[in-house]
Amino acid sequence: MLIAHDLGTSGNKASLHAADGRLIASATSSYPTRYAADTTSEQDPHDWWRAVVETTRELLATTGTSPAQVDGICVSGQMMGLVMLDAAGTPVRPAMIWSDQRAATEAARLASAVGDVAAYRITGHRIAATYTLPKLAWAREHDPAAFAATTAICVAKDYVNLRLTGTLVTDHSDASSTDAYDLATGTWSTTLLDAAGVPAALWPEIVESTAVIGTLTAPAADELGLLRGTRVVAGGGDGLMASVGAGCVTPDSPGYVCLGTSAWYATTTTSPLLDPERRSFSFRHVVPGLFGAFATTQTGAGSLQWAAEALGEEPAEVSALIAAAADVAAAGEGLFFLPYLIGERSPWWDPDASGVFAGLRMHHRRPHLTRAVLEGVGYSLALCMAPLRGGREAEVVDVIGGGAASDAWLGLLADIWGVGVRRRSVTTQANSLGAAVTGLVGLGLADFSIAPTLSTVEAEFAPGEGSGAHVAHLERFADAYRALRPWFSGGA
Repeated sequence: MLIAHDLGTSGNKASLHAADGRLIASATSSYPTRYAADTTSEQDPHDWWRAVVETTRELLATTGTSPAQVDGICVSGQMMGLVMLDAAGTPVRPAMIWSDQRAATEAARLASAVGDVAAYRITGHRIAATYTLPKLAWAREHDPAAFAATTAICVAKDYVNLRLTGTLVTDHSDASSTDAYDLATGTWSTTLLDAAGVPAALWPEIVESTAVIGTLTAPAADELGLLRGTRVVAGGGDGLMASVGAGCVTPDSPGYVCLGTSAWYATTTTSPLLDPERRSFSFRHVVPGLFGAFATTQTGAGSLQWAAEALGEEPAEVSALIAAAADVAAAGEGLFFLPYLIGERSPWWDPDASGVFAGLRMHHRRPHLTRAVLEGVGYSLALCMAPLRGGREAEVVDVIGGGAASDAWLGLLADIWGVGVRRRSVTTQANSLGAAVTGLVGLGLADFSIAPTLSTVEAEFAPGEGSGAHVAHLERFADAYRALRPWFSGGA
């Protein structure tokens, strides 16, 4: 058996898997995020470890699994964050997570020093505030005491692996999410590090996602309730783990959308996909030798959760909110929602962008606003798909993530995107399933070809007769952002 952990934005999901990848049980433990008006998004790494301990013990207790039955552990983690560690491996400040965009000035300075196009060719990414390297430059300037105490940096899953094994390494998928990684060489980029003026010695060794990086230390084993010497596989970033969980492990696999707190469209490729307009970005895949091409909207299902709370609904009533929106119009009568509640990545790369309802009229009520949110996320994802399709029409898009549980939303997305949409059975388990498969590969118990067999298509949705109208609505949606961009930046 193997235990997989998925360190997400809102909490950790742990899952127990048989040697064939089959899910046996899962457990979750939440942790808080500190948000502030200056785009602060911070978490305490100690909370991640607490959640890993709690969920591991819960899995063992609820399933009656003996520690001797657990062959290994593998972790999937939120990407692009920054954990700063002292010589003892203790965090010197809260972790800046992926949605923290305080480093906009440092990102702009770094992009100017290296050149936008040159940096994109090296890293496969724009230089942007969401990534690790600009965050480190921000910390150097705004928290110099913490920077002076720092002897190493890492991202979320690397910190947990350090607590598990006493070894600090990262993998290629997470390394490629830092804006400090050279996609061509698979090493840290001296060009980017020198331009940022940060020491190369701070950055951990890079290993394959399937590498066994060590075994549980005595303290870690005692806390988790597992055996000392249990093997730990390096694991990877949650975006690429989701690709494995969705079965997107070869270039022939269908592209998929993850409709989670953030949302993205992704495909698997044999080489980095470099968009001339730099709207999309490329990671190293957790599958050795392959790459993942992504385009991400910052706030996907998170927009719907925000709307439910802002409109006075409890999160548990989101389904009722969606149902009430089924019979009203939004874009069709000029009402749009820009889901840029924490800035935006693809295709705009604008940390100053904000959420907006445009076109409000006196007759609009809660259902209209909800409908606009559902459509707005769909339009944002349509803009994400464009650079990855390269003008080719997709035959079908698989959808995973919590938002995929809604039939009404998936039907609407089929209309907006003009393609068939399929819900896979791993709506909320794709990341942990990806971690399980990666761990099993690392332990020599499986290969990545099993991934597509571990989930099924639960439902399919075809575009309706009114799908064509959304082409004009999409352009109107994009026009709203273009018109407001100067206003966004003026109020930054």
